[in-house]
Amino acid sequence: MSHDADIATSRRGRALEWLLHSPLALPLVGLVVVCVLMGFASDNFFTLANILNVLRQVSVVGILAVGMTFVILTGGIDLSVGAVMALAGTVAAGLMVNMGLPAGLSLAAALMVGLGLGLVNGALVAWGRMPAIIVTLAMMGIARGLGLIYSGGYPISGLPSWVAWFGIGRIGVMPVPVIIMLVVYALAWVLLQRTPFGRHVYAIGGNETAARLSGVRTGRVKLAVFAISGLTASLAAIVLTGRLMSGQPNAGVGFELDAIAAVVLGGTAIAGGRGLILGTLIGAVLLGVLNNGLNLMGINPYMQDVIKGLIILLAIYIGREWR
Repeated sequence: MSHDADIATSRRGRALEWLLHSPLALPLVGLVVVCVLMGFASDNFFTLANILNVLRQVSVVGILAVGMTFVILTGGIDLSVGAVMALAGTVAAGLMVNMGLPAGLSLAAALMVGLGLGLVNGALVAWGRMPAIIVTLAMMGIARGLGLIYSGGYPISGLPSWVAWFGIGRIGVMPVPVIIMLVVYALAWVLLQRTPFGRHVYAIGGNETAARLSGVRTGRVKLAVFAISGLTASLAAIVLTGRLMSGQPNAGVGFELDAIAAVVLGGTAIAGGRGLILGTLIGAVLLGVLNNGLNLMGINPYMQDVIKGLIILLAIYIGREWR
C-alpha cells in the first residue's frame, strides 16, 4: 500500500509541476472556470447544440489567431489580418459573380491575395527594417481601401450555393468550419513543434541577435511568418464568405484585436519567444465561451466589450507575473 501511495504522490507532484510550469496551465484553468460559471448562469450552455455553435462561431477568429501566433512568437504583430480577410473574401466573390470564374479558382485566388499581402508585410519588416506595427497598420488601411474600391463599397452576393459548405456545412454533427480550424491548428502544431523552422521562430522571439549569430536566417523566417498570417487570413475569408454567402468589404473590423486576444489568453508572451499553438486554440475557445455566455445572460453588448477588455488585461498581467 505504501508503494502505491508513493506512486500516487509522485503523480500528483508531476501534475502540480506541470500546472506550475506549462504555458497551457493558466489558459486551461481559465477556460474551465469560465465554462463552469457560464454553466451555472445558463441552463442551455452545456447543450451539444450550444457547444457546437460556440466552436463554429470562434472558427474564423481561431484561424486568424494561428497566423497571429506565428507572428507574435517572433516578437512581431499583424494588425492587417481583418482587412486582408475582407479583401480576400471580396476578391473571391467578385471573381465568381462579376468575372464568371469557377468557384474553385476564385477561392484559390483569394488564398493568393492573402499570401501575397502577407509576403509584402514580411518583406517590409524583414528587409525594409520597418516596425511591424507600422507596416501592418498601413496594410490594414490599404487592404480595406482596395476591398471597398473593388466592390464599390457594397457586398457582392449571388455566389454558387456549394460555397456555403465552407461556412455552414457539416460532416456528421461537426460543422465544417470547426474541422477546417482544427486541421489548421494541427498543421501549425507540426510546423512549430516538429520542424527546424518552428525552433527558429521561437529563437527569434527569445533573442533575435543571438538567433542571427547562431546562423538563423532571421529575415527569411520573418518573411515566412507574415506569409503564414496572410494565408490564414485568406482561409478565414473563405469560411466567412461561405457563412455570409457574399463578399463583404467591411467584414473583419476588429477581428485583428480578437485574434491578438486569443493568442494572449492562450498564454503566448506578447514579446515573443514563449507560447504554444494549442494555447491559442484554448484562448480562442475561451473568447468564444465568453461571448456566448454573456449573450445567453443578456449582458449589454457594450458592457461585454468592457468585460472582455478587463479579462484580457488581467490575463496579460497574470502571465507577466507567472513568468
